[in-house]
Amino acid sequence: MKNKKGHRKIKVLLSKSKMDVHDRGLRYLARKMSEAGMEVILIRHGLIDEVVNTAIQEDVDVIGLSFSVGGHINVCRRLQQLLKEKGAEDKVTIVGGIIPEDDIIALKELNVAGAFGAGTSAEEAIDFIQSLN
Repeated sequence: MKNKKGHRKIKVLLSKSKMDVHDRGLRYLARKMSEAGMEVILIRHGLIDEVVNTAIQEDVDVIGLSFSVGGHINVCRRLQQLLKEKGAEDKVTIVGGIIPEDDIIALKELNVAGAFGAGTSAEEAIDFIQSLN
């Protein structure tokens, strides 16, 4: 991941789970990230194994997962397990969507760097990712 001053673009992979069909927010975020100078790969409705394999293959900096029907803790647990097994723990993970406040501590314990609930602006997520440089 490089900074905004002409170096390699920050590369972000965004996805939703197979069970979660509401992707309007994810598409909006992808567009705003692109406008902010990030390279965005969008996998709509990907299985977590596909997400990890794509993240490694595309050498992304950030994996962003969107949830509107729950399951985020189990999915993030599996995501981190797969990243570790494949030697890709350096990928930053963020989540967004319907994320109950009570689950944020559990997500942080699973190495999720940021959790953005419903109503969070795209700019806030973008600023967070850019601050990781």
